[in-house]
Amino acid sequence: MCGIVAAVTNSDTVPILLEGLRRLEYRGYDSAGLALVNEKGMQCLRAVGRVAELEAQVESTGISGTTGIAHTRWATHGVPCERNAHPHVSGGIAVVHNGIIENHDELRQRLKKEGFVFASDTDTEVIGHLIAFELKNEPFFFAAVRKAIARLRGAFALAVLYDAMPGRVIVAREGAPLLLGIGDSGNYAASDISALLQVTRRVIHLENGDCAEISPDGFSITHFDGTPVKRDETESRLSAEAIQLGPYRHYMQKEIFEQPSAISNTLEMLGAASSIQPGLFGATALETLDNVRQALILACGTSYHAGLVARYWLESIAGLPCSVEMASEYRYRDPVPDPQTLVITLSQSGETADTLAALCHAKSLGMTKTLCICNVPESSLVRENVLRFITRAGPEIGVASTKAFTTQLAALYLLTLIAAKLRGRLSGTDEVAGLRSIRHLPVAVSRVLGLEEEIQRWAERFAMKEHALFLGRGRHYPIAMEGALKLKEITYIHAEAYAAGELKHGPLALVDEGMPVIAVAPNDALLEKLKSNLHEVRARGGELYVFADLDSEITVSENLNVIRLPEHYGQLSALLHVIPLQLLAYHVALVRGTDVDKPRNLAKSVTVE
Repeated sequence: MCGIVAAVTNSDTVPILLEGLRRLEYRGYDSAGLALVNEKGMQCLRAVGRVAELEAQVESTGISGTTGIAHTRWATHGVPCERNAHPHVSGGIAVVHNGIIENHDELRQRLKKEGFVFASDTDTEVIGHLIAFELKNEPFFFAAVRKAIARLRGAFALAVLYDAMPGRVIVAREGAPLLLGIGDSGNYAASDISALLQVTRRVIHLENGDCAEISPDGFSITHFDGTPVKRDETESRLSAEAIQLGPYRHYMQKEIFEQPSAISNTLEMLGAASSIQPGLFGATALETLDNVRQALILACGTSYHAGLVARYWLESIAGLPCSVEMASEYRYRDPVPDPQTLVITLSQSGETADTLAALCHAKSLGMTKTLCICNVPESSLVRENVLRFITRAGPEIGVASTKAFTTQLAALYLLTLIAAKLRGRLSGTDEVAGLRSIRHLPVAVSRVLGLEEEIQRWAERFAMKEHALFLGRGRHYPIAMEGALKLKEITYIHAEAYAAGELKHGPLALVDEGMPVIAVAPNDALLEKLKSNLHEVRARGGELYVFADLDSEITVSENLNVIRLPEHYGQLSALLHVIPLQLLAYHVALVRGTDVDKPRNLAKSVTVE
């Protein structure tokens, strides 16, 4: 979603702000802008489109300044255009903002009565006017900002400049991520540490209700009411090199091929252990997991699909009843709570607004046994859970998630083995076999990646299609869902996934020679059932593209195309079968010429509802 960068230094901040924006591009945006305070007062530039458009303006104007804020916007209120881009200015106040101000209409009407004129359609503009209004009676900048934000309802992270106070930036957080960067020659703030790795790895994560003032020499943090607070400084483990593209054409391609190492890193803590221990999920895991009666998985998008796969594992292997809920729906339901439920939240970023709100809802119902599986150790979700498992996939920049999904699956399978062991359903022999299988995953994934050339040939044929059906059964049905999501996300081909047994209950009406059908066909207990479904497609003139195992006995024939995975992988085959679907989506997107890493209308980190 939107991205914030702020810098207060003793030298020109413009290169820092622009580089920070470039490193936040992966979050998704439609416009960008910056504001500076210098000897001329305040200067503001805004541009629709990529950061490169803003850079061109900076170059042509030659502006500079030691105090600055910058922003990439993803439209929520008002269409993408220059007047709706951030920063928004009110007199000598400039504001950039992530999130949504829910009471902006009410505030807008009050401020209009006070004589303020609105130039945009955004909710953000009320913030600048509100601060300007408070400054009429409160001469202290920091105090005026606190009074203004105390009147806001919703989720926000913001940064504020005042032309009468050069060398100062005020930032605040309520529900949207924001951190401070502590440097040797200045201090900074950003939505994401990746924006600041160019200048520092020393960070302070602000909590909800925090407001901070930064200057070249230091910072101070208070609650919105002005009470001073202390937050711990940490050093980010993320390296600048980890977010570089390297030899790859796109971040998505890079991240697909990073999956063997990402899974290996995620499983590194297993070491050479001959048994699996609950402590992998936290020091209090044994106590927290004891007497759990059921599991509830809350997630969105790709993470939701990982949860659906895990439901099959948890129920069949561990005998633990499991439900999986879309976080955006669960937060507004009135479910029947059970305090002995293990609430599992899944997120790549750990800042997904719906998932955080769903977790809060579950906890408010008395379900306090909580576990998150997340890729960002410094994230809000990690801090809000009793147990945490960090997937260690490294930064995922491409909007279409790949390595986050497979590392989540690896973590969920580990959790399944632990739950099975605690429930007396995992023999010593099965435990050793499970560990052997999961340790072999990086090698198995590398072998599947070797199918890329065959998949490229399929992509050439797919590129002209506008619709596709994906079929799977059992734990591979969520894999079909994930394959359809990847295809629609980055190629804009309309794709839908169905449990193959449901084909004759409606979707079969869509099948003809123009509707390709992609099937996930591992050699498992449902293979023969799936073959019957494939016959139904062929009988209607449909063309099949089947990802099968070596021993699935599905042979190539007219309108039946087959790519065979190198090996059958039992319970973990779902993790392997998603790899060719990722590659198919990527190569179809290349042929169609779409923006692979920044698909239209989408954002990487969805920090608003």
